[in-house]
Amino acid sequence: MAVGKDIADLSQLLKTERKALRKTKRNAEVDSFARTSARKAQREDDDLRFADLFRPWTELAPPSEEDRALFLNAVADAEPLRAPARKPHLQKPPPAYPRHSKADEAAALEASQLAINPSPMSWDIGADIEDEQSYLRSGVNPDLLRKLRRGQWTIQAELDLHHHTQAQAHAALSEFIRAARVADWRCVRVIHGKGLS
Repeated sequence: MAVGKDIADLSQLLKTERKALRKTKRNAEVDSFARTSARKAQREDDDLRFADLFRPWTELAPPSEEDRALFLNAVADAEPLRAPARKPHLQKPPPAYPRHSKADEAAALEASQLAINPSPMSWDIGADIEDEQSYLRSGVNPDLLRKLRRGQWTIQAELDLHHHTQAQAHAALSEFIRAARVADWRCVRVIHGKGLS
């Protein structure tokens, strides 16, 4: 019991000492700041600032009647400028349509459909890449995938998921698959926007 009391007393003593040390340090910092500020103020009083020579403070007073009469006399023969006649713009211009970008995308899509410019990750490179890119449900004839690669199946519908967020793409794909089942489409294309082609 005496050891626990001694440890508690020692802990209290250390807390008190730390508190006193922090207070002394804070007072020293405040005194140092006050001395630095006083020296700076003394220096500013001793040295005239360069800017004070060029910017004397003057109170702005309203013009007197005599000044107004002089100004009106000086501009008495002036004529106001005529505003140019402008035709009011009644219609909003049509929204910008990226014609060249759309044409480029259509040409690239057509080239990919015809396999004119196959990408480096093309289906024809080998089975190791093909395994990563394709999925064939068990029980389905492997010739089906080969015919699909060769373009022997007619694509009945297409869904492009570019510029979709993940949630938007999920909703669009679900709706597209539902519509494909209802319409009894046998071959559809989903452009997912990943990879090089």
